[in-house]
Amino acid sequence: MIQRIENSLSLKFPKKDKKFLVLGIECTAHTFGVGVVNHGKILANVRDMYKPVKGGIIPMESAEHHRDVAEIVYREAFEKAGVSKNEIKAIAVSNAPGLAPCLIAGLEFAKKKALELNVPLVPVNHCIAHLEIGQSVGARDSVLLYASGANTQIIAFAAGKYRVFGETLDSGIGNFIDTFARHVGIAFPGGPEIEKKAKNAKTFIELPYSIKGMDVSFSGMLTKLKKLYDDGYKLEDLSYSLQETAFAMLVEAAERALAHTEKNELVLGGGVACNKRLQEMCKIMCEERGAQFYTLPNDLLVDNAAMIAYTGEIMFNAGIMEKNIEKVDIKPRERTDDVVVEWR
Repeated sequence: MIQRIENSLSLKFPKKDKKFLVLGIECTAHTFGVGVVNHGKILANVRDMYKPVKGGIIPMESAEHHRDVAEIVYREAFEKAGVSKNEIKAIAVSNAPGLAPCLIAGLEFAKKKALELNVPLVPVNHCIAHLEIGQSVGARDSVLLYASGANTQIIAFAAGKYRVFGETLDSGIGNFIDTFARHVGIAFPGGPEIEKKAKNAKTFIELPYSIKGMDVSFSGMLTKLKKLYDDGYKLEDLSYSLQETAFAMLVEAAERALAHTEKNELVLGGGVACNKRLQEMCKIMCEERGAQFYTLPNDLLVDNAAMIAYTGEIMFNAGIMEKNIEKVDIKPRERTDDVVVEWR
């Protein structure tokens, strides 16, 4: 089967082919998704999210969730896109970085479908996909403020690679918020509820503000928040103070990256990027600098397969694919700046 794939595929498909479709699979953590893209146009973006009964993500349970819903999500994506399976030219899969059991479950499904459809795989770095999807709203050469559960990074293309100019030194911004939310009895994901609580605050409470250069740290703030809550401080005030302090750190780091790289575009990505206050703070900073600010609809900010398909199509057009699908493996700890960028 693999040999037949190698013998039957050319490196590129002509741009004039209206049926040039790339399917994307997202599977790095709590979300299993399938997306379909045609010449940069998103035709489908279907996702199903694992939600633990209590506590945080249990990787093995999340992986089992992915296996349970994969076929359902896959079929729904084709129904949404209104296309047939034989029109798919390649399958892009998020093989890095992420939770190993989840990545394995997704890659197994991607390989199975690649064999069925007789198409190659395009392994995609999840973090880079958050930046590349910014092109769908007009961004071209941006700094990405990537704010998600496990990841908090300032990323930009420079000297042939996507470079990490700043990042968290401990927890991702989303995991930090979720950890505090669990402490106060809010179920996963905690971010949306913390955002709601913050809107009803009356008092700002000073919290540890930890930033060094373009790197940030949230552990001290988390310890302080837990103590203040246990001491009887109002959750609304703590939620507001958390957002104002943590988001100010992220915006400061992003502004320094804009100055350092001399770029004039900021893209906001990741699940925490859905927070309206973070979006507002980024917009104000960019307006003051004379820079362009780009964000996306929420379904393209959270973990999603459309961004994987979108990035996979860009890479496939540059001839980047793996026809021998057994060579594709997961890379749970692959950093953004480990990826050799051959498509720019």
